[in-house]
Amino acid sequence: MREFYQDFLIRNWEVGDRTRAAAVISYVLSEYGLGWEPNGADRDVLQVEDFYLAVGGEFWVIEHQSQIVGTGAYYPVNRGQKAVEIRKMYLLSSVRGLGLGKYLLQQLEAAIASRGFQQIWIETASVLVEAVKLYESNGYQPATGTETARCDRVYVKSIINS
Repeated sequence: MREFYQDFLIRNWEVGDRTRAAAVISYVLSEYGLGWEPNGADRDVLQVEDFYLAVGGEFWVIEHQSQIVGTGAYYPVNRGQKAVEIRKMYLLSSVRGLGLGKYLLQQLEAAIASRGFQQIWIETASVLVEAVKLYESNGYQPATGTETARCDRVYVKSIINS
C-alpha cells in the first residue's frame, strides 16, 4: 500500500515504525482516558509481524511531513464468514476532521474486498465518539460479542466482492 490523501501518505508498516506507531496509539488512547495495554489489547502493535503480516493481514501507517500521525490495520478472524477485523485505526487529534478517517476506512475496505474477504468486524469504545460516528455512517451494524476488555461496542459489515 502506498496511497496519498491530500498531503498524507498512507503506506505499509515497516520495522522502523514500531515505536512511533505505538506512541501514536498510546497517545490517542490516553486522550480518551483509555489505557495502553502492551501485554494485552495492544500487544499486536508491538508484534505486527506475528499478528498481521504472518496471517495475511496488513498494518498501515499514515505520515504527514515525515511524522506518523495515524494507523490502520486488519487481520483475518474466526468470526462470521471469511471475516477480518479492522484494528488500530487511530488518528492524532491534529489530523481529525479532514476526511482522512473516512478515506482510510474506505482504503481498508477496498484492500479487504480485493483479498476475497466477505465480512468486516470492528470493536471500539463508546468514548471514541468520532470512531463510532464514522463506522455507523459507513454501513457498520451493531453486533454483540466484544472480545477486547476496553471495548463496549462491536460492529459488522458485509462486503460484496464484484
